[in-house]
Amino acid sequence: MSASFQTLANFIWSVADLLRGPYRPPQYERVMLPLTVLRRFDAVLAPSKDAVLKRHAELEAKNVSNIDPVLNNLAKDDEGTPLGFHNHSRLDFQKLKGDPDNIGRHLADYIAGFSENVRKIFERFEFDKEIEKLEESNRLYQVVAQFAEIDLHPRRVDNITMGLVFEDLIRRFNEAANETAGDHFTPREVIQLMVNLLLEPDTDVLTQAGVIVTVCDPACGTGGMLAEAQNWIRAHNEQATVKVFGQDYNPRSYAVAASDLLIKGHKDGQVVLGNTLTDDPFPDLHFDYLLANPPFGVDWKAEKKIIDRWPNFRGYGGKLPRVNDGALLFLLYMMSKFEDYQAGNRDKPGSRTAIVFNGSPLFTGGAGSGESEIRRWIIERDQLEAIVALPEQMFYNTGIGTFIWVVTNRKSAHRQGRIQLIDARERYTPMKRSLGDKRRFLGQAALDAITCEHGAMEASQTSRVFDNTDFGYRRISVLRPLRLRFEITEEARERFLNTCPELYDALQAVQDELGSEPLPDWNQAWDAVQQVFKTLPDDIEGWAKGAKGTAQKKIFRECFTTMDPEAAAVIARRHKVEPLDRAALFPAQTLPADLAADEFDALLGLYAAGKGKHIEYEPDPALKDFENIPLKEDILSYVLRKVRPYVADAWIDRETRDEQDGGIGKVGYEINFNRVFFQYRPPRPLAEIDAELAEVEKRILALLREVTE
Repeated sequence: MSASFQTLANFIWSVADLLRGPYRPPQYERVMLPLTVLRRFDAVLAPSKDAVLKRHAELEAKNVSNIDPVLNNLAKDDEGTPLGFHNHSRLDFQKLKGDPDNIGRHLADYIAGFSENVRKIFERFEFDKEIEKLEESNRLYQVVAQFAEIDLHPRRVDNITMGLVFEDLIRRFNEAANETAGDHFTPREVIQLMVNLLLEPDTDVLTQAGVIVTVCDPACGTGGMLAEAQNWIRAHNEQATVKVFGQDYNPRSYAVAASDLLIKGHKDGQVVLGNTLTDDPFPDLHFDYLLANPPFGVDWKAEKKIIDRWPNFRGYGGKLPRVNDGALLFLLYMMSKFEDYQAGNRDKPGSRTAIVFNGSPLFTGGAGSGESEIRRWIIERDQLEAIVALPEQMFYNTGIGTFIWVVTNRKSAHRQGRIQLIDARERYTPMKRSLGDKRRFLGQAALDAITCEHGAMEASQTSRVFDNTDFGYRRISVLRPLRLRFEITEEARERFLNTCPELYDALQAVQDELGSEPLPDWNQAWDAVQQVFKTLPDDIEGWAKGAKGTAQKKIFRECFTTMDPEAAAVIARRHKVEPLDRAALFPAQTLPADLAADEFDALLGLYAAGKGKHIEYEPDPALKDFENIPLKEDILSYVLRKVRPYVADAWIDRETRDEQDGGIGKVGYEINFNRVFFQYRPPRPLAEIDAELAEVEKRILALLREVTE
């Protein structure tokens, strides 16, 4: 930061003290940012002001309605480059200062004289309300007069320095408003790290002469990420052309970002007000780099009706996350803006993105859920490059842990098929004074270390490199047979006849035949019951036909059976089945070579019964369990090793299939940082703990003696 930059920023900040009283410090930005923008525009437009006024008078005389294109092109900087905006009011800051009695009305007229693109910005600032408030408190003239003394002409303050001043003011105001700063402000060091991770791998390309770079932030807030990306590229290549694009839902944040864009002279860039999830302001554009810090845990219930009508969301056709957290939707939008990639083809250069998430997108949602399916879609397309875990207490409005994801469709050769995890959770420096929930920051040494670790992609205590499939698993259902004991008791009889009194005689016949002793095999008992019903006289009513009969049989079993782990398994059916398609059931898996056909069938719930027939048992819902099996391990070997030794009668539910590959189970993906970087610490020796407790007891007794003696 240059001395002139710091001096100027400090002076503007000092002017804010004039607002004390009508405004609290967190509210200063409502006045200071719009006035800084106005003063800069006033200085930038000064060289061509007379030409614009003259041409405006001519156009008015001719009753030309659409004057903006003409005057925007006529308003030029010192080098003769059109600015893309203008002001046709005869007022400027010096004239405003010269008429204190009419300062409010004149300032409003001055703003009304701008071209439409600038007027829209000030509408979002809602600056007309601030003018009224300042005038009522007799502060307006004092503040405007102070700004009139600031020389912000481009000859004295170039666009880069002005951008730094503007960013510094935004940072200071957001820090002053620390209780809400995190809603629209990301700490500078976090942005620097994101930019490093995003751009450092492309240094060779970005330092070429004449390179044109497009950068987008779809949740740009006040534009800090776009500004930092521009600064990095300019620091490495002054000749680079950087075109920035942004969107934000908050009107005031949008106004700040749009002003910053105009202040820096980015005529080719654009910042738009709107909802990123439902409104795409750049439908035909793709970008080289994208970065964002979308709101954590954002509820997208209001957007769901619109999104549900789409055949897919931004090119992703799978399940969407739950409505109480739409963070991953922002990433899907960003990926939809990737340039196509083809190695060696300059017209298809690919793209890179960095995005800040909390921990939820890493592991929320089991296999088959929207979150898991999005992770699967990204990883199986080999587009997740790295994830960096940041320290807690890094943001202004939350102390939770956060993560930077780096996603790209053009991984370098040594990264293909692999994902790097970096643990930076302990690399923080405590702050001398907390700002809201922010009590820690990343120093320059930490930023450099993390950036180098990402570039090296080597295994270390804080860096791990994995295959894509290491984060995938299949969630299978493990079933066990239902085991029922049949017994006719008085209580069961009463319960059954209360529901089916018409079967009194039939039940009596069954009891006469089978007795009241418990039978440990429901299959045999049911066969006997069926035989009894077949022999009933015509004048005794038996099972009804259709749905009523089905209901009677169900009630019969519910009343006269109880679950008994020692009872025989309940047979669901005996039948012949076609040989199972192993390749379809276990896609891309190498099954155990020594597994016999009967054992293979039994693992899938088909038990040989002779003469080509198989028995299938009815599963017990209460005993249903689940296993998450790593994708690198075949399901059958896992079950034989981890399940069958403990529950010999278990089998795999072959009906639960993955929607994408059709294999048994549902494929899921999750990334568990704690498990990856867990370091076992053995418990302290008992003698050491006992000694410590004894010392504590001594201190407690000493304190008690002081009180009682």
